[in-house]
Amino acid sequence: MNPPEAPVPAALPDAAEPAPQHELWPAPFVGDRPVVASLTVPGSKSLTNRYLLLAALADGPCRLRSPLHSRDSRLMVEALRALGARVEEVEGAGDFGPDLVVTPASWDDTEPVTVDCGLAGTVMRFVPPVAALGRRAVTFDGDPGARVRPMGPVVEALRGLGLRVEDEGRGRLPFTVHGAGGVRGGELVIDATASSQFVSALLLVGARFEEGLVLRHRGADGRGVPSMPHVEMTVEVLRELGVDVDDSVPDEWRVAPGPVRAFDVEIEQDLSNAGPFLAAAVVTGGRVSVPRWPERTTQGGDHWKQILPAFGAEAELAGGTFTVGGPAVVTGVDLDLSEAGELAPTVAAICAVATTPSRLRGIAHLRGHETDRLAALVAEINRLGGDAEETEDGLVVRPAPLHGGTFRSYEDHRMATAGAVVGLVVPDVLVENIATTAKTLPEFPRLWAELVGTDRGA
Repeated sequence: MNPPEAPVPAALPDAAEPAPQHELWPAPFVGDRPVVASLTVPGSKSLTNRYLLLAALADGPCRLRSPLHSRDSRLMVEALRALGARVEEVEGAGDFGPDLVVTPASWDDTEPVTVDCGLAGTVMRFVPPVAALGRRAVTFDGDPGARVRPMGPVVEALRGLGLRVEDEGRGRLPFTVHGAGGVRGGELVIDATASSQFVSALLLVGARFEEGLVLRHRGADGRGVPSMPHVEMTVEVLRELGVDVDDSVPDEWRVAPGPVRAFDVEIEQDLSNAGPFLAAAVVTGGRVSVPRWPERTTQGGDHWKQILPAFGAEAELAGGTFTVGGPAVVTGVDLDLSEAGELAPTVAAICAVATTPSRLRGIAHLRGHETDRLAALVAEINRLGGDAEETEDGLVVRPAPLHGGTFRSYEDHRMATAGAVVGLVVPDVLVENIATTAKTLPEFPRLWAELVGTDRGA
């Protein structure tokens, strides 16, 4: 087993190379006015990209209803088209764009192709094992920030399955996978402490291996897989489509060989992306409702039901609507976010305006996300006068008077939305590159403007 791969941050706050110049977005400020609103958000990125990939592997055409239309989902669509799948937009009933119909790939073409991963972890990690099923050379590359994200476990897993992968020893993008027209499969051991996506990437395609897949995680120092709800989501989606997955042994998954059943599915809205809107209720003492919240879900964003009450908020799921009422005074928290690390930037934004100290734990792996999110959050909170510092596996945020200034995003959608949350109650906050929210929520600026334009009588 190879030693664990140390994440290299995509953008250090104090990097010597100057950051690209982006437009500064004046974050709407509401002061002491409570935000009151009801809204829905587009489909889940995690579910959309899993279903898209499985549709390319299925035994017949598939339909995704109310999918996400964003940069990440578009990159997945284009990646699957490059591999031979047909993806068509058709009219649907969703509020945020058309449905998608996918005709599976045939895997017969031999012409080399290149896949642009952008900054999408689900593309750069989920698609290479799929490329192994074909008969062509597939080169994977992406944004500059993508080239420093951990990829070693995927590269080494493919080699362990008998594939030839050219990466010049980097263990990162760019690299080329040489498809052999199929994969035998069998037993495989990986270290997935850097990302749950390494596990999901292999489970999603395992049923198409000749012998299926027995996958074991062996983390350095006994560390587990972070963000396990994402792995549970993968397992549940596979079972829904008729794939036999045994996860009864901790850190071990057995995927039986067999078909992936064609499907017609409605995509849940993205509960992680609902987070900044719910956080608006917390920091302003307001009230925000999100209709069509699933009663049961594997999305990590469902953790908002436990996280937001820790700040003193009221949270209720009734009749399919999740409602958060903000407290009169926001108090700090001590939270283990190991199962919901993608929520940490929004949580940290609330911590920055809390009246007592906060500690966020279990999120060391965020150093290898779109940027080094721990370093970035500390830099930007402190830039506005805050008092934040990194710990070995998270953050400590102490109360401090905040002031206006530029909140940098580091090309990271969740940093941008964190700045918007702080800007609700701190005047003159300018968020760098709000357009980066197009990664998973292109409608964010419009939805945010509608949110803050709603008064208590709405």
